[in-house]
Formats: sequence, C-alpha cells, structure tokens
Amino acid sequence: MKEFVAAGVQIAVKPNDIEYNTEKVISWFEKAVKENGAELVVFPETVTTGFTPGMTPEELYDHLSPIAESISKICDAAGKLKSHIIFPTYERGPERGVVYNSSLLIDDNGKLLGTYRKTHLFPTERIQGGGWSTAGSQAPVYSTKLGKIGMIICYDGDFPELSRVLAIKGAEIITRPSALLRSFEIWDLTNRARAYDNHVYVIAVNAVGPDAGNYYYFGHSMIVDPIARKLAQGRGTEEIIYSKLDPDPIKRVTYGADSPMIFDHVEDRNLSVYGEIMTEARCPFEPAERIPYKKG
Repeated sequence: MKEFVAAGVQIAVKPNDIEYNTEKVISWFEKAVKENGAELVVFPETVTTGFTPGMTPEELYDHLSPIAESISKICDAAGKLKSHIIFPTYERGPERGVVYNSSLLIDDNGKLLGTYRKTHLFPTERIQGGGWSTAGSQAPVYSTKLGKIGMIICYDGDFPELSRVLAIKGAEIITRPSALLRSFEIWDLTNRARAYDNHVYVIAVNAVGPDAGNYYYFGHSMIVDPIARKLAQGRGTEEIIYSKLDPDPIKRVTYGADSPMIFDHVEDRNLSVYGEIMTEARCPFEPAERIPYKKG
C-alpha cells in the first residue's frame, strides 16, 4: 500500500433519477479530487437511485441500463481525473427480475477493476422476503496502485466474518458504501470494530436525505484506521470527508503515544475453535418480527 488521500462523498439523490444522480456523482467526484487531492473516492450505497426503489424487481430491472452503459460516464471521469472511484449502484442480473446491489471499483485509467455484489441483504431488501435484491456470493479483493481493496456494503458490516475473509485475502482497505438507518452508535461501532478486528482501513460512506420509500439517511460518514481511530467524520449533510492513509499504520498500539503494538489479530487467531462457524443458527433472543424468507 502507498500513502494516499482517500475521500468519502455523502450526497442526497433524486430518487430513481439515474441520469441526474450520475451527473451529480461526477460533479462531486471532481470536487473531491481537485480540492482534496483524493486518489480514491467512495460514494454511498445505490447512489444512482437511492436504496428503496419503490418498484418490483422486474420494474427495477427495466429501469436500469446494462452495466457497461451505465458506468461509461463514470469511467471517463475517473480516467480524466486520474483517480479511483467506488461507484455503488443497482445492477442488472442475468435475467429480468434479478437485480444486484453492487459496488464497482473503477481505477484511475477509467477501467472497471471489479464488482462486488452485496452478500448480506437487509431483510426488507431480500427478494426471498418480498424485496427486490438478489444476493451475491463472492468476496473478492483487488490489487490497485493504491493498495489492496475489499468491498462490503452497509448491512454487510454487521457480519465480522465477511470483513475477516477480506483481511485474510490481503485487503488493506475495506470500503463500505451504505444507506444505514440504524443508530449512529451502531454505525460507529461496526465501522470501528471491523477496522480494529482486522487491522485495516475502513472507508464508510453513508447516504443523506430521502429515497423513494421516504426513508431519511443521516450521513456521518467516516474513515477509520487499523487501530480504530477515526481520521475523518462527516456530519448529517452533503459534504466530503478525506484523510491521508499511512501505509505503515500499526506500529503503535494507540495514537498520541509511543507504546509499541506487538499483536496481530489476523495472525493470532486460534483456528481450532472456529470449526462450527459454518453452521446455520439463530440468535437465542427473538426480534419483534422474522420475515419469512422463501427458499431459493
């Protein structure tokens, strides 16, 4: 990993107005690069439409364009600005009605380096529960000029196992585009925990403003370093957060002191106790409601 400036851009969208929102992303992308020197810019979850589409899966599929067409302007902007971008969008699947909640990594030459499809869908979003999204099943890590990048999306951050898999694969930076409605404490906790669990940078960018479901998002995007220190913190409005990332970040156990760090959470795992982790289970306490998921 090299030293570089990372930025998160939290913006409000016009629900389901893909053309308008794409142009807005480009405008703010330019601002983050030109004013803050950002070499990696992360946007919120499903920034082209807003999270809740207010459509059936089939209608949403029809509303979307093929991915190569929908990202052409973003790729052009990345190449011109010589900066990487995490561009989250709904993505058409292989057949009508299959829609992925995706995060696209585009490099500073305007090339699509990789696609992550959200693996832990929020209950209301899951197509099996009457929602509109189909889950992905892969957790790739991508080598870039900046470092090794893994991607998660919003609710994914509640699951320690996913970020740990990315860290095991070598991720130095995990990006977390989000449209999160739970409390700030949960948002803050999960971002800092995933960073500290795995000694990685977490760039977590939350939406602001309403979507088509009239849900309002609270922003407070953040950049967290591998010892759980917040390097940047957004407010509840449209703005850019940014910070320079240190390529050698775990020499000290805490900030503002010289106490050396002598442990590594990834290396120090006791693998012998994890044999049962790949087992279906439920929390022993009952939520207010369990959405009945259809099989398949």
